[in-house]
Amino acid sequence: MSNKNQKERAMLPKSKTSIFRNQWFFLLVAEVAIAIVTGIVNPRFFTTSNIMNILEQIAVLGIVSSGMTFLIISGEIDISVGANIGLSSCVMAMMIRSGDGYLIPVLIGIALAIFNSFLVGITARVFKAPSFITSLAFISVFQGVALAITKGSFQTIYGKFEFIGTTRLWKVLPLSFIISISAYIVVHFLLSYTKLGRRTYAVGSNPSAAFLSGISVTKTKLTAFMLSGAFVGVAAMVLLSRIGAAQPSTGSDIGLKTIGAVVIGGTPLSGGKGKIIGTFFGVLLMGLISNSLNMLRVNPYFQTVTFGALIIASLAVSMLSTYKGRKKVI
Repeated sequence: MSNKNQKERAMLPKSKTSIFRNQWFFLLVAEVAIAIVTGIVNPRFFTTSNIMNILEQIAVLGIVSSGMTFLIISGEIDISVGANIGLSSCVMAMMIRSGDGYLIPVLIGIALAIFNSFLVGITARVFKAPSFITSLAFISVFQGVALAITKGSFQTIYGKFEFIGTTRLWKVLPLSFIISISAYIVVHFLLSYTKLGRRTYAVGSNPSAAFLSGISVTKTKLTAFMLSGAFVGVAAMVLLSRIGAAQPSTGSDIGLKTIGAVVIGGTPLSGGKGKIIGTFFGVLLMGLISNSLNMLRVNPYFQTVTFGALIIASLAVSMLSTYKGRKKVI
């Protein structure tokens, strides 16, 4: 094995042998507890239709969160993913309405989402600014472009391109959820078994050390942005097929939920470590809480407060884990 590969492997996060040391295990315990309590109060929670509804609800969030996991591990963040979904889904819907079939509009929509994410990343690298700031600016850019091309109107495609949103495998399992599972698997493979994955961990953990070991920091980070954009494009496709319409504000609430799900799953905002299994349980927790609150007939306004509190809690956990890691190094 070459010196370069040895250095890359040395910068990978050390694996924990005990599941009790993994954040996803505690998320699983919390989810089981929430499910039991909700099921006792409202037995309809455990019906097949409701469980499938939860899986369908978290599909889009799961796809976007998969790409965001890769991006945050690289040490970057993109809060414009919601606006990116809005613009990409509007372009797809407009082309489908014009009679351009389905394949070309979907491919162009995904390519646009990749380009948009690339713009966020390249701007951050060129101006040496935090990607949080550049992505914040691009929220207005993407929404403005979407408003300009649609003139603020709904782009409905009812009766067209429904198969992803309506298909149920074995007449039970939503196809959209299968697509989200595929996204998790792809990211897990990339992070665990490819040179890109090793370099992403290395760059997120210590960019300077990664650069000195021969890794192109800029190339690795831009690849992470583009990969995240690809997942955003797929999510826009799934969402459009599911709701049958698009507008500039489509997906506007996904950005913060995505970051919250990833961080709750154990991927710190500082980057350098994290696993896709944690993101899966973070996304599942989001969907489970939303469904449970509906089942318990909690005021929708309080549901919004709950999600905000959950994101704050996830940030606290992230900061605590980062602090402990630094303390051990000292």
